[in-house]
Amino acid sequence: MDPGLTAGTAAALTVENLEVVYHHSIQALRGLSLAVPAGQVVALLGSNGAGKTTVLKAVSGILPMENGRVAAGRVALFGRPIGQQAAHRLARCGMAHVREGRHVFEDLTVEENLRVAAGALKGRREGLDLGLAYGYFPPLAERRQQLAGYLSGGEQQMLAIGRALVGRPRLMLLDEPSLGLAPLVVADIFAILQRINREQGVAMLVVEQNARLALEAASYGYIMENGRIVLNGRSDMLRADPDVQRFYLGQNDAAQRQASFRDVKHYKRRKRWLS
Repeated sequence: MDPGLTAGTAAALTVENLEVVYHHSIQALRGLSLAVPAGQVVALLGSNGAGKTTVLKAVSGILPMENGRVAAGRVALFGRPIGQQAAHRLARCGMAHVREGRHVFEDLTVEENLRVAAGALKGRREGLDLGLAYGYFPPLAERRQQLAGYLSGGEQQMLAIGRALVGRPRLMLLDEPSLGLAPLVVADIFAILQRINREQGVAMLVVEQNARLALEAASYGYIMENGRIVLNGRSDMLRADPDVQRFYLGQNDAAQRQASFRDVKHYKRRKRWLS
């Protein structure tokens, strides 16, 4: 679980032995543990249905809205257990969740969308600074009075990230930030995320299907399968791992990209991952 934490260093996020159940009987997470060090970017990878999005929902407090519950485990934000706190309370504690699909308010303007983040600052000393979003995402400044529903997909993703940013988070959870976007736009957004991490010191847990891009941006990575972590390590080690290259970093064979670690022979996995 430990991606290089040192004694006395509080992780931005610590998840220990998390169990999540949907609809009283469907177990989505099975004893999952991971950590995001303060100020670092961590990637969470896996095939569709592995449970990556459920991890983010469980951490950010929105799981009950989708008939899910945390059945067991512990989650801590900067060393403090957060239990089953509501999402708006966690936002005020410095956590921001940029959900898959962007979820901007289409009938509000860009600036009105950004002002929604003021709720995350309630009870905190920081004031709302829209310039943070406009500085990192200049197209938003140009369209500040435009309805969000008329933005392009890339601009809506910028708005979703910008809205989280002006809430002054210390930890951002990002779910598929590249989904449905053109490659050049994706590259720009990931470059800006790296700038935000470097310049603002915001820790990030990034769920992403584009494993190559995610591992280039992150210092550490976890790979999930069937609700469990099956492999973790420094990003450079994961990029060099033959199985990761075969199942997640291949670019030429579509069938190969859709494969899962389940296709690797069990004895090989056990030898590689448990030795």
